[in-house]
Amino acid sequence: MQQSTGSTAAHSARPEIELIEKDGEVTLSIGGEQAMQAWERDLMWASADLLCRHGQDFYEVGLGLGLSALRIAANPATRSHTVLELFGEVEELFRAANPELPPSLSIERGDFFERIRELPSESFDGMFFDPALDMEVWTDQELWARTVPEVVRVLRPGGVFIPFFSTKPELRWQYVEHFRRIHVERHPYQAYDSTEYTYGTSGNAYIQCFYKD
Repeated sequence: MQQSTGSTAAHSARPEIELIEKDGEVTLSIGGEQAMQAWERDLMWASADLLCRHGQDFYEVGLGLGLSALRIAANPATRSHTVLELFGEVEELFRAANPELPPSLSIERGDFFERIRELPSESFDGMFFDPALDMEVWTDQELWARTVPEVVRVLRPGGVFIPFFSTKPELRWQYVEHFRRIHVERHPYQAYDSTEYTYGTSGNAYIQCFYKD
């Protein structure tokens, strides 16, 4: 999912959520905006595979179409994979399309900014972060300054935090000040002609992996 859509628990209005399949394109729409599209599969898989190199217990924020969730859960290295999803409709769509889930995969519901404070310290080897959030949330510097140290706390030593890919060659400011070591992988991408949330519909995407020392 991408950064211009969605809601947090602070927003009382529940957005309309639907899966749109048209002209060979698959789009998860939240609040009338593109939250995720099926063309992202290879990038989501690359992110998932990178995550799975760093342990066996993983946490994911944002279910979306479930592309990364299923990839992580199916990896032979994975012992447990927990996905946090805010919207029940998103989980219902995912379960309808995937009635039999890997035994390592569990899905819980809740708001990330509340749940992160409840998770035990050093409980996960890696976290993949791809929620649908309003732009005002993404740009709230005080919120991220409070939240990212909680992410670091939850990771085990040597654990990693991987946010969704960027189509701009820039480190994500929300996280960069909280990690000393960062690994970046460049991958080509081809979006749909209708895609609105990338910087162009083709080019390079960048997967950023932040390490807890």
